[in-house]
Amino acid sequence: MRNISVIFTIGKENNCPLYRVDERLFLSDKTLSCPKGKEMCLILVRDLTELLFKFLQEQPFDVKRYAGKVFNCSGCTGLIKFTLLQPEATTDGRDDCGGADAVARIHSSLLKAYGNVVNRSLLQVLPPDQLESVLGLFQEIELSEGTTLIRKGEKNHNLYIVVEGELLVESGGVQLALLGQGEICGEMSYLGADVAVSTVKAKKKARVLAIAGDLFGSLLGSNGEIQSFMAQLLAGRLRQTNAARARDFESCMSGRIDEIVPAELFQIFHMHQKTGVLVLDLPDGRAKVSFREGCIINAGYGEMVNEEAIFKILAEKKGFYRFTTGLTPKEMKAAEIGDFMMLLMEGVKRVDEGQER
Repeated sequence: MRNISVIFTIGKENNCPLYRVDERLFLSDKTLSCPKGKEMCLILVRDLTELLFKFLQEQPFDVKRYAGKVFNCSGCTGLIKFTLLQPEATTDGRDDCGGADAVARIHSSLLKAYGNVVNRSLLQVLPPDQLESVLGLFQEIELSEGTTLIRKGEKNHNLYIVVEGELLVESGGVQLALLGQGEICGEMSYLGADVAVSTVKAKKKARVLAIAGDLFGSLLGSNGEIQSFMAQLLAGRLRQTNAARARDFESCMSGRIDEIVPAELFQIFHMHQKTGVLVLDLPDGRAKVSFREGCIINAGYGEMVNEEAIFKILAEKKGFYRFTTGLTPKEMKAAEIGDFMMLLMEGVKRVDEGQER
């Protein structure tokens, strides 16, 4: 991989508490430095680390594409705009930014703080040269005992990794899971576009790392190992959480989609190896999905069939469903329309891309 080394100059400033026009920022694949004698702004660190991650995803990386481009910080009480000054930083350029005494060594500081979490979470599957950049995309959140992190039925756009303490996952007063260091929550809300299907709260004082769903989506789409990790995570999580609600689900095989989104509904049928037909009354008409021992063998929604029907169903947020057990002899011999997890991942990806447009 080509080393990345660039200098930004601050072109505009509006009530920024730290930096001024014409001051410089140095960014490389290993270091970040602010103007000499100035404190490091953590918001700017996050923004530049996110930008670095974008650069690292481009192979080969052409710095000249960004020369002269203006970037914004996320903003606090003030705002700055900074421009990529030159394709490659020199030793002199680095000294202009404050030298070694102002360098924030992202890799060492983040790994020192979160080393145990990295070894116990999805971060362990990332290439070492990307780890520091990805860690920089997360924000740390402290939770007091009893604090609700995710509330069922409300929008949640974040995925969380437990750094310290324990999180309780519950639904309707039923405890579904207890999450410890390195474990993840919020992934089901991400798969369902934005609505949380369970409540997550701190059982005792806890710390978590949070990343926005769209940023996590970019990781999911570009890293096969993360896709595999998430597939295994979903399978394991569903085995645990669905066991707690299996009896209720068996006795009531109907409901509303705004209470249990299609992505989770499909996964429950898959994990419980259900055989039968799922009928959904949706805004654009009736949809049907046939399962044989948890595998999808047939799907239709309007004029769409199989994969395209599945993808459209996954995008729906309102409607009603009911499941009837049993299939015809012919359906029992039908072939699967595709790998279940790959269908689900592709469908969620399309939903996410559609929302961005």
